[in-house]
Amino acid sequence: MNASLKGKVALVAGGTRGAGRGIAVELGAAGATVYVTGRTTRRERSEYGRPETIEETAELVDRAGGHGIAVQVDHLDSDQVRALVERIDRDHGRLDLLVNDVWGGDPFAEWDTPLWEQSLDKGMRLLRLAIDTHIITSHHALPLLMRDPGGLVVEMTDGTKEYNDANYRVSFFYDLAKTAVIRLAFAQAHELRERGCAAVALTPGWLRSEMMLDIYQVREDNWRDATKTEPHFAISESPRFTGRAVAALAADPDVMRWSGQSLSSGQLAKVYGFTDVDGSRPDAWRYVVEVQDAGKPADVTGYR
Repeated sequence: MNASLKGKVALVAGGTRGAGRGIAVELGAAGATVYVTGRTTRRERSEYGRPETIEETAELVDRAGGHGIAVQVDHLDSDQVRALVERIDRDHGRLDLLVNDVWGGDPFAEWDTPLWEQSLDKGMRLLRLAIDTHIITSHHALPLLMRDPGGLVVEMTDGTKEYNDANYRVSFFYDLAKTAVIRLAFAQAHELRERGCAAVALTPGWLRSEMMLDIYQVREDNWRDATKTEPHFAISESPRFTGRAVAALAADPDVMRWSGQSLSSGQLAKVYGFTDVDGSRPDAWRYVVEVQDAGKPADVTGYR
């Protein structure tokens, strides 16, 4: 076990599946105590309708070498979030890392449909899940995180600032949500700086989440079979790759150098030297611009 985060306490808000699960597990592998929150438990599913649970994630954290604590929380409910932070304070008296990874918007996204033809109710629900949850969580958690210098907030999004500033993200509400979260990180970095704490926005590349694997009818151990259907899936990365990016940031004594920035897992892998679970180092966002969006045939040579 890499014990670089031993004694540290992290909250992964939205750690049920996908990037959140990968982050929680890698923080556990580094020795951290990780609070894993979400709405789906073994007894109750959220509107997302997926089978993954927060208990499973906490158990994976334990197996990785950390201490996982699953807490059912609806991050749109201010009282529930306040109670969560009070529990962390009561049990540990500190919070070293907050990962705002709450999403849940996929069931409400309408792709390639103009704003005026979309369901306004669905769109506004997506924004509430993607943005309001992050604000509510930070509002309650930051006072505890700021208690000691060196705290870190990671705002999870899709796309770097550079990419999202230049490209429409296929749906009005999705585009707005993923861009807004980057600004949340920038604003928090500004407010936290004099407290000696940092905030960054982080994006994975093409993530091999549980849902994405299901879409292509593959598993993590045979994911390359999906390239027969979508050749560019060859650049995809596991959720653990994103997790290793967060663990590297959390263990960096000079993390303030990144504060306020929009970062990607592939970018940080080059700096910190970590790899994905298969030993590769995918640089998805450079690939998307230079190969996929450029209309070139799929070829990951030089990109992973």
